[in-house]
Amino acid sequence: MMETQRITIRQAGESDKTIVYDMICRLENMVMDVAGFDFAFDINIKNPNIGYFIAELNGKPVGMVSCHIQPLLHHAALVSEIQEMYVEPEYRSQQVGKALMQHVTDFAKSKGSIQMEVTSRNVREQAHRFYQREGFEKSHVKLVRYFKNDQ
Repeated sequence: MMETQRITIRQAGESDKTIVYDMICRLENMVMDVAGFDFAFDINIKNPNIGYFIAELNGKPVGMVSCHIQPLLHHAALVSEIQEMYVEPEYRSQQVGKALMQHVTDFAKSKGSIQMEVTSRNVREQAHRFYQREGFEKSHVKLVRYFKNDQ
C-alpha cells in the first residue's frame, strides 16, 4: 500500500530562521549575508502584517512563502504582496506551491487585503506560469534602481 503524502502549512516562528534562510539562499542562488538576513527576519517575524509560512510534507520542510500587507495610497486600501516563494525542486508539481498559495491568500484576505501582488524575475518563466495558473495577471512592469553603484 502506497503512503499518502500530506502537505501541511504552518506559520514560521523565530526558531525557523535557519530553514527560511536556507530556502531564501536557494531561491536567490547565492549565500545571503547572514547579518542582513537576521536583521530583516528578526524585525519582520514580529510584524502582524507580515506572514512567513512553511510547507511541510510528512513533517519535512519543502517550501515557504512570505507575504507583506501594507496600506497603499494609490489603492486607498490594504494590498498584499508575496515577497518570496520557494519550493524545493524535487517537490515541485506536487501541489506544494498550490497549498502555499491558498494559505497565503487566506492570510491576506483575513487581514483585509483587497488584492495580492507578486514580482518575479524575467528569467523565472516557470514561476510566471505557476502564478498565472493561480490567477495572477501580468499587469505592471517593475523597474529597479540599485544604489550600490550610484555615485
